[in-house]
Amino acid sequence: MISKYRTQFNELFSDENYLEFQNSIASDFDYLPTFRMAESPFFISNELKSQLLEGCNAVIDLILDKDFKKLTAKSLDLNSKVPNEDEHTTFLAIDFGICEENGATIPKLIEVQGFPSLFNYQSVLYTKFLKQYPFLSELTPYVNGISEEDYLSILETAICNNHPKENVILLEIEPEKQNTKIDFYYCKRDIGIPIVCVTELVKKGKQLFYKDNNGNEILVKRIYNRVIFDELELRTDLELNFNFEDDLDVEWAGHPNWFFRISKYILPYLKGKYFIETTLLSDLKAIPSDLENYVLKPLFSFSGTGVIFHVKREDIEAVKDKELYILQKKVHYQPIVQSPDGKVKAEVRMLYIWQKGASKPTPLSNLVRLSRGEMIGVKFNKDKDWVGGTLGLFER
Repeated sequence: MISKYRTQFNELFSDENYLEFQNSIASDFDYLPTFRMAESPFFISNELKSQLLEGCNAVIDLILDKDFKKLTAKSLDLNSKVPNEDEHTTFLAIDFGICEENGATIPKLIEVQGFPSLFNYQSVLYTKFLKQYPFLSELTPYVNGISEEDYLSILETAICNNHPKENVILLEIEPEKQNTKIDFYYCKRDIGIPIVCVTELVKKGKQLFYKDNNGNEILVKRIYNRVIFDELELRTDLELNFNFEDDLDVEWAGHPNWFFRISKYILPYLKGKYFIETTLLSDLKAIPSDLENYVLKPLFSFSGTGVIFHVKREDIEAVKDKELYILQKKVHYQPIVQSPDGKVKAEVRMLYIWQKGASKPTPLSNLVRLSRGEMIGVKFNKDKDWVGGTLGLFER
């Protein structure tokens, strides 16, 4: 989107540089992420940045509505309901496809999540790109003029809420097996909290404990929750010593209920130029005759699981729990990133934190995924280059 930087980057790019970039990340923990790292950042113009923030503000306006909890109450009835929900979400991730409409570039909302994303990894990613391409210091991945130090300070406060680090844990299902574990490693390094599997927690009364490296039982006061419930429900092999629906004496950095409240569940309620026509399947009056223009999505899945891109009438008819699916109009992603051999599509995830005492969430940074396939997900981009996870860089 910023031709000056795109030209400069592509002129300096080489396979050797990309390998050094990968090795720089792998060397931190002797581990290379299992997801594909894209070769290039996405250069975001001020015009596109303004559009992204305008679209985000429209989403946030709905979340700020005094009746939002009432509006989304059913999302909890359809899922697990965790006690002691806080006043508002801590984390917010808003995904926009960079699309083309009437010959113009426009971001279109694809998904919204009241759940943390790769907050730590993304800040490290900028330093890694900067090491290979020093001219990128003219740009920033951060919003509102904040520095890396400001960013990490806000993130640490959101995660820890001033508790001692040993009493705050990053909680996940078998974290060592997760594709996102590189983010956990950077969180442990930069924030200083332990990574704990759900099976390692022990419940005593209303309190939870984990064991440190010396075998000492440590009280958990706050949980940085990275557990996805649809994955947890599938893992019937896991033996947990507590239940998420227990009334626990613990704080949540990212209360689980917000994963359901702020999700694809709210997409049908969003109207405007940045939003896509979306219908809850239970509200669908008639199956469209032009299903080739639609995508069928489960409401509460993660990372694209369960999405049917080429929808057939029988797919819709086969859905039993129609309250758990949406039918969404397809959008036309614009091939916008110039690679050495053609153009690539992009999706931007704007990352927000809602700080304690603040009236609304604060935009901080972003995550970008590049694609040559029909969709952004991995299965649509196998054996392709200049695709995968990266970050967007804004003009200072």
